[in-house]
Amino acid sequence: MLTTRTAESHTATHDRVYRALRSRIMHGEMAPGQALTLRGIGKEFGVSMTPAREAVRRLAAEGALSLSSSGRVATPELTRDRIEELAALRALLEVELASRALPRAHMALIERLQSINMTVAEMVTKRDAVGYIRSNLEFHRTLYLRAQAPAMLAMAETVWLQLGPTMRALYGRLRRTEPPHYHRLIIAALKAGDEPGLRLAVRSDVTQGLRLLVT
Repeated sequence: MLTTRTAESHTATHDRVYRALRSRIMHGEMAPGQALTLRGIGKEFGVSMTPAREAVRRLAAEGALSLSSSGRVATPELTRDRIEELAALRALLEVELASRALPRAHMALIERLQSINMTVAEMVTKRDAVGYIRSNLEFHRTLYLRAQAPAMLAMAETVWLQLGPTMRALYGRLRRTEPPHYHRLIIAALKAGDEPGLRLAVRSDVTQGLRLLVT
């Protein structure tokens, strides 16, 4: 029987592995269809098979990993229909989050978004795909936190998680040379208190690139 301290230690170990893998997947550090093994995860993190298996099961439940009947673990290779579905979800959730954030968008938030967007531009210049995805999501998360809608934000983050490897593939296809045009429109709409403009800018920003993958 596990003691309380042992159980807490086990939970902390599993959570550490889960969070590290989750961050990698969400930020495009893994390619679509990339295989993982429990043994490899255990060796990398210095843990036994049990916390590795629990982290994988948790990520599979979130749609971040696929787990076949044979036990093969991999990041998902999204179909055209699945990409369209997730793009539609981003549009629904993130437009609503931005709209709810607008009444609480003070100048400090706007300045923070401008600063993050400078980091996005820097990552584009460096052609750092993972850095770009990470800072791009930070831009959106920083705005949406002002919505004070944690359940909705958690749903949006699950969509980001499922799209992570695909976003990496999309970045390579875009060959981006400048930060997203729509970020500037989002910031301008926040400054002006323009809700229709904000909703349009966010919807365009979160769907425009993904459309390239299904055309």
